[in-house]
Amino acid sequence: MIAHLQRAATTAALIPTLYGLDDPRGRLRPRLIGADYHGADKQLPLFGDPQEVLGGGVLDAPALRLGARAPEQPVWMCSVRSDPRHPDLSDAQWADVARRLVTATGLAPAGDPHGCRWAAIRNGDRSVHVVATVVREDGYIHNTYRDPFHVQAECTRIAAELGHLTHTVTTTKDHRMPVITISAAPSGSIVATGTGDDLSATLLRHAGFQQIDDWHGRRHRLPTTTPRPEAASIATHATQMLRAALYNVDLDPKLHVEPLDTPGQQILHLTDAIRGAANFAELAGVLDDLLDPDDGMLVRLQEALETASEQITDLDPDQYELSDRFGAASDQLVTAQAELAGVLDEVQLATSDTAGTAEVLAAEDLRTRAALARSTALAPNAADAPAAAASTGLPPVPAAAVGAAGRTR
Repeated sequence: MIAHLQRAATTAALIPTLYGLDDPRGRLRPRLIGADYHGADKQLPLFGDPQEVLGGGVLDAPALRLGARAPEQPVWMCSVRSDPRHPDLSDAQWADVARRLVTATGLAPAGDPHGCRWAAIRNGDRSVHVVATVVREDGYIHNTYRDPFHVQAECTRIAAELGHLTHTVTTTKDHRMPVITISAAPSGSIVATGTGDDLSATLLRHAGFQQIDDWHGRRHRLPTTTPRPEAASIATHATQMLRAALYNVDLDPKLHVEPLDTPGQQILHLTDAIRGAANFAELAGVLDDLLDPDDGMLVRLQEALETASEQITDLDPDQYELSDRFGAASDQLVTAQAELAGVLDEVQLATSDTAGTAEVLAAEDLRTRAALARSTALAPNAADAPAAAASTGLPPVPAAAVGAAGRTR
């Protein structure tokens, strides 16, 4: 089985794809084969035409409740296709596949009344489309960071159970990832081979590699114009991401770059940069490294806590209390990210206000100095000095100083 993930702003945006409205070969007739609407306030269909579910905003409702705190693309769709060399599955079997996928990813865990809403839709043979929202009923947002890995691992297990594979896969840890080689080609370009699955391809594209599909097969390569030090850094970063996803990676030793410092030292450097910001423009640039929603330190820390919670459960299911403590801390960071959404725009506005105030103060100071120079030149004696000072708003010049300025040798 092969899975493909995509995101959308609303479920209505998926109607052209699911109904084939943009396909010149003919329109499709999708049908609903299973769903779970959790906290929906009305009776909704579980089978039949999915028009009401897709166009009525049923799945969008939890995201609409969040308002501005909701993600830009809260709709999650996973399209799964089976091996054409084997018999097609029934609607009931495909519905079970959809239910297992939303459970494996954590979108809608079994027995969780506050999970995400989802629906399983078929519009052709040998495939199913699972449409869901990433916003749970309790208002929390599902983290999709490891969804590609969980989905593909679950698809592999299902295919093994159906007899579509020659070997049996029972758990995530039993799944043997392919070996990926990252090396320097004779031409000087950096090439990654052995990346036939979608997850490794996604990680390499995220690192900066370009995907190439030709008669040699799929591979990934860095642009030949990439400077060698930067190429080595990108290759090392890609290797770290792939190994974190349990891939076996063979990295050319010439491309290995040692880390410059520890994560704690990186945060200290960021703190020093915040403390040393001379204006709001510099402060906004530094805060972007901390609050970036895709690769900022805050979101990475939240992901680390969530992963720790999942790993504790994988190692020992009885340690659920310890796992919940990490999960609660991760949820608090999700709330913090939501509270800080848009704060960089406010810092930028503060930049404009500060710049305007500085220009006004500079202009007033220039006018004051010019008035003082004119008053000093026009005052013939010490008696005129207090009046001149009063007109400029500055303290009067002492009489001794005026007299001394008027004497010459």
